[in-house]
Parts: sequence; structure tokens; C-alpha cells
Amino acid sequence: MRDENRASRQQKIEEAAYAVLEAKGYAGTSMLAIARAARASNETLYNWYGDKTGLFKALVVRNAEQVRTLLQEGLDRDGSPLEILQALGPRLLALLVSPRAIQLNRAAAADPTGELGAVISERGRETVAPLIGKVLERARQEGALEFDQTAGAVGLYLNLLVGDLQIRRVIGREPPLDEAAINRRAEQAYKHFLRLCAA
Repeated sequence: MRDENRASRQQKIEEAAYAVLEAKGYAGTSMLAIARAARASNETLYNWYGDKTGLFKALVVRNAEQVRTLLQEGLDRDGSPLEILQALGPRLLALLVSPRAIQLNRAAAADPTGELGAVISERGRETVAPLIGKVLERARQEGALEFDQTAGAVGLYLNLLVGDLQIRRVIGREPPLDEAAINRRAEQAYKHFLRLCAA
């Protein structure tokens, strides 16, 4: 199968997986239901992903790659690190509370093996935090920020930006945020962070 055809079919399968997950929850989602929704063969799904856990791991990896790419693009940009951080905030928050991210976190919570949660942790915060750390360290080197430990500064920023918002979205206690609300929260997080860490 040509790469572009396979990529197109994978996209349809993954979109179907999200649709079935939303309709039936993780426990009620089966490979057969996803295959039917994607108009693909059950055999194809098993050949490509191994099993349901493998398919959802692939979804987690793809979603996490979007976040990593976003941060890497920010790091590669010209401009001050504080400008990069300010620009990254709303985009990062939008990805973390997006419907797909929420669905994947719900699936991880329902996965009895714990494998999805481990992949989310590894590909999520454990990948994202060092990239944010590079932005903050660059700002410290330029004299714009003061902090002792990079990990602590990253944790502070993420707590201000996300806090318990994602988990409240996962458990259905917080409605979806529109673009304006995301921008407001990101800007508030940025300003509070500067008050606490500005040189």
C-alpha cells in the first residue's frame, strides 16, 4: 500500500476511533465497532495496531506529537523567550483541553492495564516539560527571569496555565472552553508567572 493511501486510511480509522470512543466509552469500544465506523476490515486494524490498547496508544502518540511539535516550533523561532512563552500558552492550553485530549485521558482512566496512562505521561508532561524548561532557561540566561530550579519553574507555569482544568474537563465538571476563554486564561497565567519569576 502506498504511504499516502495508508496515511489516509489511518486518519479515517483514528477519526472513527474517537467517534466510537465518544459514543460508547473506552470499555464499550471494540476494534470491530471502529472497523465498521471506518469502513475498514477488522483484520487491517489488528495488523496495524495489534489490539485496542495498541490503537489508542497510537492516538496518544499522535496527539502528543502535536504538542511536542508546537513547542519545538516555538523554540526554533526568533524572538525573546518570553514572547515565545506568551505565544505558546494559548496554543498549548487549547491542545491540552481539546476534545481529543479529554477523550484520551478518559480512555486512560478506564484502561485497566494502565498502559494508556503510562504513554500519556511519557509522551505528555515528561516530553513537554523539558521543552518548556528550555524556554525558561533561555529567559533566565538573558536576565528576564529568576528561579532556582528549572523543574520547579516549569511546574509553576503549568499549574498556572492548566491547574486542575484538564481533570475537571475529564470528569465532566467543567464545560469546554472557547478560544476567548483559552486566551484569557493563558494571558493570566503568563502575567502571574512573570509577577512571581521576573528578574
